Amino acid sequence: MSTAKWSFDPAHSELNFKIKHLMISTVTGSFPDFQVETTSSSDDFSDASVKVTVNVSSINTKNSQRDGHLASADFFDAEKFPEIIFESTSMEKKSGSDYVLNGNLKIKDVSKPVSLQVEFNGQSKDPWGNTKAGFTFEGKINREDFGLTYNAALETGGVLLGNEVKIIGEVQLQKQA
Repeated sequence: MSTAKWSFDPAHSELNFKIKHLMISTVTGSFPDFQVETTSSSDDFSDASVKVTVNVSSINTKNSQRDGHLASADFFDAEKFPEIIFESTSMEKKSGSDYVLNGNLKIKDVSKPVSLQVEFNGQSKDPWGNTKAGFTFEGKINREDFGLTYNAALETGGVLLGNEVKIIGEVQLQKQA
């Protein structure tokens, strides 16, 4: 079987994250500007190759002041490091529609291996005859592993931000002719 290229459908995809704030609640944010490049020679994507490129400046936590701080040198330093990049090293089918996508995540100037849990939601034809494939994914990283170490001690004990960041997303792809 030949290798198929799959284009990214941004209108039906999202990339979100969650982090503890004040140790009592969770803040959700997103990166609305990201791209996904995928190739696979199997219909079940068990041999897929995936590259994700995220525009750091697109960060959105529904608070422009916080977004500006996150883009600053205290966190992502978007001026110096404008992209977050994930490149897969393997896609392992675990059972049924469950996979593990392994790869290297580069934030700022730090690259570390990460694994994402992926659910392959199947394929379908859209009303115009295009073959689409859908995926749900999630994972966790420690932000300090990537040089995102800014924090503040709280008067009541604890810290302003948790270290664990949950990554959650949906991706829809379209098979290229």
